[in-house]
Amino acid sequence: MKNDTLHLSLLLFVILCATGADYTDDAIRTLLPFDAIPAITNPQFVTANEAKLDADAPVIGATFNNESHAYSLYLLNGHEIVNDVVGGQEIATTW
Repeated sequence: MKNDTLHLSLLLFVILCATGADYTDDAIRTLLPFDAIPAITNPQFVTANEAKLDADAPVIGATFNNESHAYSLYLLNGHEIVNDVVGGQEIATTW
């Protein structure tokens, strides 16, 4: 029990020190060049059956004016943004 209390005390100390740190002088590090991940600007859609996704595959859905579009998260992992028009509304779906 003493060891557990010591470990918990050390953990809390480290957390408090980290949250009180001053990060104002840290440089911003860019891993990818500007616009390295292209958005999808003219998405092409297929029916749910043609998409060949599992029934429980994650998607982001948007519905406007009785029109619905679904965007596969597997596809969005590589693009992150889809610019689209759904039911006459311009939208940007981001991931």
